[in-house]
Amino acid sequence: MKKSIGIIFADDMEYKPFEDFASPRGGVTTQLCGCNKITLEMDNVIIHAIESGIGKVNAAAATCFLKEQCGVDMILNAGLSGAVSGLKREDVIAGESYVECDFDLRVFNYKLGQKPAGEYIYFADKNLLDLALTVQGVKKAKLGTGDFFLADKLKKDEYLNEFSINAFDMETAAIAAVCDKYGLPFLSLRKVSDDADDESVYDYRDMNEKCESTLTEVLIEIIKSI
Repeated sequence: MKKSIGIIFADDMEYKPFEDFASPRGGVTTQLCGCNKITLEMDNVIIHAIESGIGKVNAAAATCFLKEQCGVDMILNAGLSGAVSGLKREDVIAGESYVECDFDLRVFNYKLGQKPAGEYIYFADKNLLDLALTVQGVKKAKLGTGDFFLADKLKKDEYLNEFSINAFDMETAAIAAVCDKYGLPFLSLRKVSDDADDESVYDYRDMNEKCESTLTEVLIEIIKSI
């Protein structure tokens, strides 16, 4: 039986390169719980790719949709991220760990990001991470997530000091949290669009509007090896 893979893209410009890859190869476009979705059958797998919408709630919901409605065996994610440490624009990274930086119960003596009676630092599936790192140019990185676009040096420094993250986005840790509950293997691939600073909005828009195919190409390389 072929493995079933779910792929989550947050916005239309991240989703479109995969749609452009899948459509001429027999990809079938549908809707899944109000989200754009394309299904592609390859030699070894069936891929269900979804445009979730931006942010943690949308990403977590899409993960549930893919598991409950499509019965996927694993989840991949791809999108843009802001650099926090040790990275530069255009870098392609595979997340080795994921944390919700904006989960905050410090008034009750929890650490920033820590959840009561639950995991709060999630880890990529080792096999998927190893496959990603065989693709030329892909680097390993620690990812942080929050429900806002990071363009604040003080907040950036706080998250670096607290979590030692390399990049920040708005979806990955939420997907990882749901995958952890389901026992689903998970990996996120990100391309660095900006430096999470005063120029980040301009830099992000510049890269996002180019609608580049880099992440789709890396995803396909990984999928072919699964």
